[in-house]
Amino acid sequence: MPTFIHGKGTKTYIDEFDLSDYFNAADSTFSVETADTTAFGASSRSFLPGLQTATMGLTGLWSQDATTGSDVVLEALLANAVSPLSTVAIAAGTIGNRALLMQSDELTYSISSPVADVVSVSADFQATTDGTSNLTYSGQSGVQLTTGASIAYGALGHLTAVDNAASSANGGFALLHVPVNTVGGGVTTIKVQHSADDITYADLITFTTVAASTATSELKAVSGTVNRYLRATASTAGSSGAITFMCSFARF
Repeated sequence: MPTFIHGKGTKTYIDEFDLSDYFNAADSTFSVETADTTAFGASSRSFLPGLQTATMGLTGLWSQDATTGSDVVLEALLANAVSPLSTVAIAAGTIGNRALLMQSDELTYSISSPVADVVSVSADFQATTDGTSNLTYSGQSGVQLTTGASIAYGALGHLTAVDNAASSANGGFALLHVPVNTVGGGVTTIKVQHSADDITYADLITFTTVAASTATSELKAVSGTVNRYLRATASTAGSSGAITFMCSFARF
């Protein structure tokens, strides 16, 4: 019997913002361009796979909440010189569930204000590698390494590992979103670690340290072998507060 997932548990992150309260649909498309290699004498067409691309469309509710509302965030991203980072976490809250990771440019931002309904927004994004080191693909399907829940400063540590069943050889990339951070008194360090046996772990990715009481986001990519098991881990020099972060990883 197949297992289906309800969309109500989806969460959407863009840069340092958790915009889940504003969106009600997230559509991601991954595609590969093809070149026609059909020659004389063929009975049917043949194609050669080429470049991969990805797009994302978000629709939801318009809000001008100061600094974090859908209108404020999406309007600022249009034609932004820095490509925003986004994660769509499907059935969020469980480590190991699917995540759709993307570095992209916002192409369109639309506002609809009907006479008999709520004001709504929509935005379209096009994935781009943007010259990022080791970033083979700018849009990829991966796994959630955190639940996205708030963690008190004294409870940070190793989170549950995700088993990929086998190692992979072509690298990957991780996305980090920190929408809420009240940790005071020191920086917080967040890493992605990997292991061949779920016993001995080594650092795979170390994000830039997160300053006290600072919201942020970051993408980091790696090349080479990514071992079978992955986990997120966090530590802090802080002495108070809590931090909420979503970290996910996609293998190439």
